Amino acid sequence: MSPRLRGYALFAAVGLLVLVVAPLTLPAFRLDELAKYLCLAIAALGIGLAWGQGGMLTLGQGVFFGLGGYAMAMYLKLHDAGGDLPDFMTWSGVERLPALWKPFANPAVAVAAVVAVPVAAAVVLGALVFRQRVRGAYFAILTQALAAAFVILLVGRQGLTGGTNGLTNFYDFFGQDPEAESTQRTMYFVTATVLGALYLAARQLVRSRFGRLLVAVRDGEDRVRFLGYNPATVKTVTFAVSAGMAGIAGALFVPVVGIISPSLLGVVPSLELVVAVAVGGRYALAGAVLGAVVMNYAKTSFSEQWAGGWLYLEGALFILVMTLAPKGAVGLYEQARDALARRRPAPAPVPDRPKTEEVPA
Repeated sequence: MSPRLRGYALFAAVGLLVLVVAPLTLPAFRLDELAKYLCLAIAALGIGLAWGQGGMLTLGQGVFFGLGGYAMAMYLKLHDAGGDLPDFMTWSGVERLPALWKPFANPAVAVAAVVAVPVAAAVVLGALVFRQRVRGAYFAILTQALAAAFVILLVGRQGLTGGTNGLTNFYDFFGQDPEAESTQRTMYFVTATVLGALYLAARQLVRSRFGRLLVAVRDGEDRVRFLGYNPATVKTVTFAVSAGMAGIAGALFVPVVGIISPSLLGVVPSLELVVAVAVGGRYALAGAVLGAVVMNYAKTSFSEQWAGGWLYLEGALFILVMTLAPKGAVGLYEQARDALARRRPAPAPVPDRPKTEEVPA
């Protein structure tokens, strides 16, 4: 079987496991948790595209995740309010709906903003940063500072963003009760389908000519520039695509979990996504998805028993992976597969047939 057919067969097997086996075997609570992990896997997929394929270590993916999440949450709060002020604004003493909120009363505007706002923010940031040839650790620190500043802004504007509590208590999601088991099951299927579609799109992008150019920029940006290409444009487009994926993940996270708050968007959550991508394998898109699901499941399991020590364990795991297995779990699998292939006995050569002498007529 060719590698491409093997990849599609594995994708179909995982799809069968996620869309058929998991809903039939998992209880409602665990299925909701898996839906949450799949939302985070979409954001991790964007990191895998930007960092693994483009060499852009982004430590502020929570910013774009939050922009998409707040865009969806703002519409839901306005819809629940029925033309009045959302509940948290009333508690905060706001007397008139802020102008920033008014466009989000339209569901079409809110859904478009889920992707458009993060992409626009990434394009502006990329145009300013990549043109100045900021890269490596400097770019990582810049995105981390952006995440910290974003959280400070959200917390400080209580009447506009809900402050520390964020936006929660949603009672209607496009005509459905968000807390109903049927709605949660539907959201699970929607999230899994969106993740699969975005994975195939990202995979196609990586296999395209643009994807090969992106990898070339990662491995030798100066050489690509000397060949006549503009690495800043390539990196900005990839960074914007990654931000759009994070925005979609945030928008799906709101109805799945029922809340969006600054605690979910800061430096630590962004770092956790990067650790998950590194553990799964940053050079493979499937590794980013696998790492996000496995690491978040481990976080849930370990934090229930060892709440104070999970971050230390996660940090130690990240150091070990980056030191001993920089290609993550997918890289270890590929090494084991190649080792087994080398140990297989080579097929015996076919003996040549003896040549028969031609008898002259």
